[in-house]
Amino acid sequence: MRTVIISGGAITNYEFIKAQLKDDDIIICADSGYNHAANMRLQVNVVVGDFDSIGNIPQDIPVVRYPAKKDLTDTELAIEHARNMGSKHFLLIAATGSRLDHTITNILLLKNFLARGEHSMIIDEHNKIMLTDSQLRLYEPPGSIVSLVPLSDCLGVTTEGLEYPLHNATLYIGKGLGVSNVMLEGNASVSVQDGLLLVIIARD
Repeated sequence: MRTVIISGGAITNYEFIKAQLKDDDIIICADSGYNHAANMRLQVNVVVGDFDSIGNIPQDIPVVRYPAKKDLTDTELAIEHARNMGSKHFLLIAATGSRLDHTITNILLLKNFLARGEHSMIIDEHNKIMLTDSQLRLYEPPGSIVSLVPLSDCLGVTTEGLEYPLHNATLYIGKGLGVSNVMLEGNASVSVQDGLLLVIIARD
């Protein structure tokens, strides 16, 4: 079963985001992420955070309250709560937005998921963001934009099913060689022998 973590970042198209959710998802809100859940009329399992940026929450919704001065972000606290519940499959929404510090931190949280052998993805209205150190299979409509962004120098990068193929290539951190590739069919694969590679499905 998948756990959806709703953070306090930006959502501009609630219908699009709600369409990405499943009926059996566990919904955990990180502090003001509850406002997004309420706007989507989602059934929330628990709200976690310091509650410094949210108003009243209905009394029938469980809350886990932390002090404002803490070492973890509200999103991290929500993830840890989900892990304590046994979750190993995560979808993060409202994890990106105008606060670049939070956006970058949340994207880099994918490294922690990967190291723990957990499945994770970040989705917003314009991006699906994943991280791999081995192989990913992609299932997206033909013409979808696929960008490969190295978080370290990535060796042995090979793709199948993309318009601009890579065969045992090296993608260097700080260079844009892997940006704006294109899905040819309904599925493709990306593999890397060594390194951490962000795989982003982008839509304008």
